[in-house]
Amino acid sequence: MLVSAKEMLTKAKAGKYAVGQFNINNLEWTKSILLTAQELNSPVILGVSEGAGKYMTGYKTVVGMVNGMLEELNITVPVALHLDHGSYEGCLKCVEAGFSSIMFDGSHYPIEENIEKTKELVKIAAEHNMSLEAEVGSIGGEEDGVIGRGECADPNECKAIADLGVTMLAAGIGNIHGKYPDNWEGLSFETLDAIQKLTGDMPLVLHGGTGIPEDMIKKAISLGVAKINVNTECQLSFAEATRKYIEAGKDLEGKGFDPRKLLAPGAEAIKATVKEKMELFGSVGKA
Repeated sequence: MLVSAKEMLTKAKAGKYAVGQFNINNLEWTKSILLTAQELNSPVILGVSEGAGKYMTGYKTVVGMVNGMLEELNITVPVALHLDHGSYEGCLKCVEAGFSSIMFDGSHYPIEENIEKTKELVKIAAEHNMSLEAEVGSIGGEEDGVIGRGECADPNECKAIADLGVTMLAAGIGNIHGKYPDNWEGLSFETLDAIQKLTGDMPLVLHGGTGIPEDMIKKAISLGVAKINVNTECQLSFAEATRKYIEAGKDLEGKGFDPRKLLAPGAEAIKATVKEKMELFGSVGKA
């Protein structure tokens, strides 16, 4: 049964660890993440971007797939199904489809409009016992065609959004989606510290978890980050393992590749990536 992310993130912040959000794109990814979470007894958040939701034919299909896996694989750890970087309209669709958590990315709006739309979604999420993530300050890189420069959020604006009653807050602190460039200046812990002081017990979210050095990850967790998103690293490991399988020429005697066997190495690579991240975030055994 899907659950809101509220309880798992409240526990994570109090316990000084972080729950991983791993974005899903198909059956193999979802299965790999769920099995790894169960094996490690770790809570987990399955992230779905609007683009991935569309690719998988729609949010209701995603909900059906995940709920089916929870039952068929006997998954007992807490699992939240979360819309990642959602529009206002996307959030409403996921509420209707049966997601247990949503993110409204209003960071590209003026702060007044971000507050107004977030306030409306706070009421809707509460009515459906869903967790709600809001964002202040643009996250760098590209996510479903939305490009951010990696701006640092204004701590006072973060407090204004947090005070609306959201479950968790994503604040830009110099992090970006995708691979980090060689000239990346690193996370702004000064900004993160200021945000935590103004938002109190609010679990904070770090997007762009791929490529951030381990010491920065651990310091971010010590300063209130309770949810860390990982997507690119899973994509890269999946693609590399699949490429190697194809290059090895393991087709069916010239008849082509069995898709189940073709995707198996990629699925195993995702398991390894998720396990590594869960251990780094400190969520192993915390279900």
